[in-house]
Order: sequence, then structure tokens, then C-alpha cells
Amino acid sequence: MANLNLKNPLVFFDLETTGINVAQDRIVEISFLKVKPNGEEIAKTRRINPEMHIPEQATAVHGISDDDVKNEPTFKQIAKSLAAEIEGCDLAGFNSNRFDIPLLAEEFIRAGVDIDLNRRKFIDVQTIFHKKEQRTLIAAYKFYCDKDLTEAHSASADTMATYEVLKAQLDKYQDLENDVNFLSQYSSFTKNVDFAGRFVYDDKDNIVINFGKYKGRLLKEVLATDPSYYSWMMNGDFTLDTKKVLTNARLSMQK
Repeated sequence: MANLNLKNPLVFFDLETTGINVAQDRIVEISFLKVKPNGEEIAKTRRINPEMHIPEQATAVHGISDDDVKNEPTFKQIAKSLAAEIEGCDLAGFNSNRFDIPLLAEEFIRAGVDIDLNRRKFIDVQTIFHKKEQRTLIAAYKFYCDKDLTEAHSASADTMATYEVLKAQLDKYQDLENDVNFLSQYSSFTKNVDFAGRFVYDDKDNIVINFGKYKGRLLKEVLATDPSYYSWMMNGDFTLDTKKVLTNARLSMQK
């Protein structure tokens, strides 16, 4: 199985959460596997008190209940140390571009920890898999590694499986370059401005709205012609990261 060609450490990570709403739900467990350029691997898992009830349907998926995390630290208490752990690292996961990274960014913003995730490269192993085979992580693990993922939805098991799947993908597909820049671009569908993908860059690096009635319109044009749009989004159920991008765009128009 191919070893990864890395310039920076690559952190494979997986989150278990209270639900799937990036703007509202919280992390209850984070596992990461840091792979260094020399091949050294460091694995860590820690549970987090989400400061809210873990719904029974979420517990049914990952097996973590309120009692399991009541004495664990909150994300705010570990945010600075976690930021230090991933400083200078690129990030990888399974469906991470659409869920794990946006939710992690929300938690950092909520905790008041300034970490610029936009400077990192992101590899989404699920995107590579879907472009190549159209399956799930359990099927990916069986397909690429010929192993059964017996502890699916355990953050630690999912993290390790994702790491093994990426290495197997590099072995299987000759057109995949063993390079983080290439894999990051390959596993990205759009040039997102915010992690949730509400805004994207066009080919001239202008910010374009990527949803709703103004989809495809330049953000600055909409803010200029429909001033109520800003208030609607700021009062809506959008992520803090999305609102931050919106506010920065509006402020840049006032300069």
C-alpha cells in the first residue's frame, strides 16, 4: 500500500455529533490520526461535553449518551490545545468537506479561537470514492482494503479506515497523484468561500451566491440591490462562518 507523499503533516479526523445540522449541532467525540511526512502516525481520541442533550437518534448511531460525556471537557476548554495540535497540518476525512470541516470551523468560532482553516488543504476521501465507485465508507473499506468495518460509526475506527482507504485508492488509480495539492483539488466540487458552500468563487475570484433565489448572482450586486438580504441571512439559520463571509463582503463595499 502506498505511503503518502507529504510536505506537511496530514490529519485524518472524524467527528461524532449531536446531529447533522452544522449551524446548531455540537461535537461529542473527535478522533484524529496525524500522519507526518516521515510516516510517523499519532492517533488521539477524546470525548467532549456538547453542553446540550444528545438526541436518542444520535446515540443510536454512535453509542454516546449524555452520561458518557457529562464529566468530559467542553469544546471551548480544549479548543486552543486542539488548534495547536493541527497547526500547520492539512486535513482529510470522509465527507469532511461537507460536514466535519464546516462543523469543526463552527466550534472554533463559537469558542473564540482564531484558526484559519482556509490556509489548509482538504482531502475528502468520500468525494474521491464517489467519483470513482459511488459507495459508502463501509463499502469503500471492503472494496479497497478487503476488510469489514465492524465498528462503523466509532470515530476511531472510521478515522483509521479512512486513512487506509486513501492509501489503497492511490494504489488502485494511477491517475491519482500522491500529492496533497492534487488530492485536495480532486476532492473538491466547488471553490467554496465559506465551508458550508453557500458562497463560491467564480473564475474571476468574485464571490457568487450558491443557493436560493439569487443563486449564480454576484454577492456584492445582491447586497447593493437588495439591502434586506443581509439582514435575512444574519437572522437566519446559517453557520457563523457563512455570516462572517457575508459581513466581510458587506464591509468591503463600504471602504
